[in-house]
Amino acid sequence: MTTATAITAGTWTIDPTHTEIGFSVRHIMSKVRGKFESFESTLTTADDVSASAVTVDVELSSINTGTADRDNHLRSADFFNVESHPKMSFTSTGVTVKGDNELVVSGDLTIKDVTKPFELAVELLGEGGDPWGGTRLGVEATGEISRKKFGIDFNIPLDGDKVMIGDKITITINAEYVLQA
Repeated sequence: MTTATAITAGTWTIDPTHTEIGFSVRHIMSKVRGKFESFESTLTTADDVSASAVTVDVELSSINTGTADRDNHLRSADFFNVESHPKMSFTSTGVTVKGDNELVVSGDLTIKDVTKPFELAVELLGEGGDPWGGTRLGVEATGEISRKKFGIDFNIPLDGDKVMIGDKITITINAEYVLQA
């Protein structure tokens, strides 16, 4: 098992074909899940893992919840307004080791030109060679945001002081990074 103190130092790029950036949100009495299909990320690891850094850029128009009408509504001015704000971005500001394969990555998340602090709980899934002669690092990261704090506050009232869409969004990232030579 890879540990936080044993990650190879270097620059890593995300492998989009082996990565999923997903989310879930409460919708009436269930949860809607979705993912983004277009993104880029660079991870720079250091000998001292707390000096490592990561950036992630997500194309908001690439949202996919499995329902075209919902996806188009999410792209509209009611939600992401992708015409004016095409990207969501995250830039780390710090890394804290919590255990052998557990980190907390703190940073700034920007959606619709609103930047807020954001933390990801990260589990290191392993580092090793791949069949093509490269080195890969697997991570799983989770965090939660309030969509209203980013100016995404569209909703429909329901009976009993309820609303159709919850405020809390859970973000889950399952990623493979490839070490650059």
